[in-house]
Amino acid sequence: MRRSRAAILSALFVAFALPIAAAPVLARDPAAVAHDRTVAYWTPQRIANAKPRDFVKTPAGQLVQDPKARPQKPGGGSSSVIGASWTRGGQVLVTSGKVVFTMNSGDYICTGTVVSDGNASDSRSIVISAAHCAWDGTDGGFARNWMFIPEFDSTPTYTCSATKWGCWTAAGLVVNRGFTSAGGFNDQAVQYDWSFAVITSSGSKGGVLDSKVGSFGLNTTAPNVGDKVYTFGYPAAGRYHGSDLVYCADQLFNDSLTANKTFGIDCNMTGGSSGGPWLLPFTESSGVGTIRAVTSYGYSGQTRLYASKFNANTAATFTAAKSASGNTVVN
Repeated sequence: MRRSRAAILSALFVAFALPIAAAPVLARDPAAVAHDRTVAYWTPQRIANAKPRDFVKTPAGQLVQDPKARPQKPGGGSSSVIGASWTRGGQVLVTSGKVVFTMNSGDYICTGTVVSDGNASDSRSIVISAAHCAWDGTDGGFARNWMFIPEFDSTPTYTCSATKWGCWTAAGLVVNRGFTSAGGFNDQAVQYDWSFAVITSSGSKGGVLDSKVGSFGLNTTAPNVGDKVYTFGYPAAGRYHGSDLVYCADQLFNDSLTANKTFGIDCNMTGGSSGGPWLLPFTESSGVGTIRAVTSYGYSGQTRLYASKFNANTAATFTAAKSASGNTVVN
């Protein structure tokens, strides 16, 4: 039987239409979905109301959260800078930035810096900060809604689309078991107070983080007492307001109250500076340096900051971050 032209065309249409109708819908990249969710969480009001997450040791010897700590009158040696606005620009202005994140008790701020991961051609970038800006066993474990805003000083806005480089969210946070097993923020924890945030998705303005803002090398060998380091951060308590990149420059000394297991410098930065980089060597003219520590804690009534001494445990944590796909505790 001869079929009509209309019937043949109809059959052909059905034959070609069916595969199209049956084609699967492509799912969005989970990393991109998570990034968008985190950026959406951080409304301008939430960022503005986030609290510094910094710790001080009281006269009784307890390490407690103290976001309202106020600096004393500046001290330090003749060559020391114990808290000044960084006005020279350079790489440190671009590569460091503000960190915001959520614990069960609320939203918080710290400081972070992009660290070189040795593979500039891939889509992974890594931001170093303090472990207490990534994990707290008494406050929900790993932080949520972790987001980094590089060069916050240049355009200190709480709207991601208006920032200079956009906002970048963590696909995973990597800390050391020496910190998570300490049972609180105590003398053991401060010896392991570093973290690495893994950034695998594009920022709110696209691209790859370390390709856009650069990165600093990491040296996990502890420097020597007497070496001069430059420390940077976004303090947001007391005399500071969280929108200005502040720095200190001073010689390292041991903290005798932790049996010399941590370093200190004269510095009057307050809450919000936790996780900020300690750079040695550092060139003021270019703003380029090598990360040797990150800000960890202070003492109530002192104008000093303290940091863990980097070691093989730091190196192991960093190595794990280079391949981690989610939150990770490194043995």
